[in-house]
Amino acid sequence: MPTYDNPVISGFHPDPSVCRVGDDYYLVCSSFEYFPGLPIFHSKDLVHWEQIGNVLDRPGQLPLPLPGAKASGGLYAPTIRHHDGRYWVINTNIDGGGNFVVSAERPEGPWSDPVWIDLHGIDPDLAWEEDGTCWCAFSGPAGGINTARIDPVEGEVLEGPFATWSGSGLKYPEAPHLYRIGDWWYLLIAEGGTERGHSVSVARGRSPRGPWEGAPANPLLSHSGTPRSIQNTGHADLVEAPDGSWWMVLLGVRPRGFTPDVHVLGRETFLTPVEWDADGWPRIGPVPESHAAPGGAWHPVPAPPARDDFDDSALAPHWISPFARPAGSWSLTERPGRLVLRATGPTLDRPGYTFVGRRQQHHDCRATAEIDPGTGRGGLCVRLDEAHHYELEVGNGEAAVVARIGPLRQTVAARPVPSGPLTLTVTIRTSDLVPASPELTDGGTTGPDTVAFWIGDPDAPDARPLAELDGRYLSTEVACGFTGRVIGMYATEGTVAFDWFEYAPVPAPPA
Repeated sequence: MPTYDNPVISGFHPDPSVCRVGDDYYLVCSSFEYFPGLPIFHSKDLVHWEQIGNVLDRPGQLPLPLPGAKASGGLYAPTIRHHDGRYWVINTNIDGGGNFVVSAERPEGPWSDPVWIDLHGIDPDLAWEEDGTCWCAFSGPAGGINTARIDPVEGEVLEGPFATWSGSGLKYPEAPHLYRIGDWWYLLIAEGGTERGHSVSVARGRSPRGPWEGAPANPLLSHSGTPRSIQNTGHADLVEAPDGSWWMVLLGVRPRGFTPDVHVLGRETFLTPVEWDADGWPRIGPVPESHAAPGGAWHPVPAPPARDDFDDSALAPHWISPFARPAGSWSLTERPGRLVLRATGPTLDRPGYTFVGRRQQHHDCRATAEIDPGTGRGGLCVRLDEAHHYELEVGNGEAAVVARIGPLRQTVAARPVPSGPLTLTVTIRTSDLVPASPELTDGGTTGPDTVAFWIGDPDAPDARPLAELDGRYLSTEVACGFTGRVIGMYATEGTVAFDWFEYAPVPAPPA
């Protein structure tokens, strides 16, 4: 039997929610401050996923930039469901408006404008009884899980909300999902916080109103305190395959480096099998690095294209921008075959700049772009947030590597460059790391990786990086927050053009 490798969707794709319609699976993830919002994926086997769009892809669906926009703000924890011939996504915009529902006839969209619901909390869920009664479970503002009976079409709260279940006693019970399975209603939640103590617990009752009985083995899943390479396991959703097997998608991270370990790719989407015991409780083992694949035929799909020559009429759905992407800030038609970016702010250190990027999805990878700066200024950036990013910037006949780490901003290296198009490259590798104090690590290293910036071809015999920087400062454990690295193109002065952009994993060096 074939096996699959975890994660099934790598890089910053947290809080997965999944539904099955016939032989097709659809999955959505949180996107936080990035636009377009809520990436949606399709799969035939729960293993190979292809992004088919974004649920929120029109500025009219949400005020942009998001009110009070900040890093790790914005759109939290969606749920996707299919009911009565229609697809539904419920979500929270924590920076303005609260909880809302959108729907569509087709998962590719177009998705409706939001219908706002007066429920105060996060991580909302949708579940329907056989008579069409719709329930929303969510994490309430006072802690614990609440439920309410709602009309998702009109956005009305018809009954409740009621306090229901607060988990097994761990902190931050959240991420609820309600399911009718057999004669029971099951309430699946996350608890323990989204860091190393993250876990999955479940309760059941005869009605979506409860009362709820917690599983004797709660938490059903946690990697806390284990040496496993996958950590922070939680925020899960269940789905039944056509063959009757059950599966769980969930988030996790892959920390690296010297203690306390850091993760740089963000919280990723993992897949693990679910069994049911004789008493009707789900049973979940540790999340495997690889496992026997779900039954049935394999349906491999392509990864996002390694190279984009910007020849299409629209940007591919994996391209994202922080907070907003104003129409006047970018163009694919101004110079056909090029992505033209027009500066909307002079710095990447605060919101309001022009940036188009994609998630870093591999620990060892390379991103390359050809830039024509003209009389403008721009380049390549590895971004975690406004206070944590590295950039290779070209303008006024000079290329410079700049590091922003918390309150510090420093030009690390600079050199003159000729006018006209230039090839810029960032390489991220997990070997030859920035050395640490030998007293601490016996000559080893502390960072998870090295981020290096190059002008021209890094593979040329005499190539030397303009600068090499320790990657730990672009990690969640240093910067805080809920997101992962995004690598992209930007403009901070005038207008710059990019002829192409290429991202690809590179083989990890031998240990």
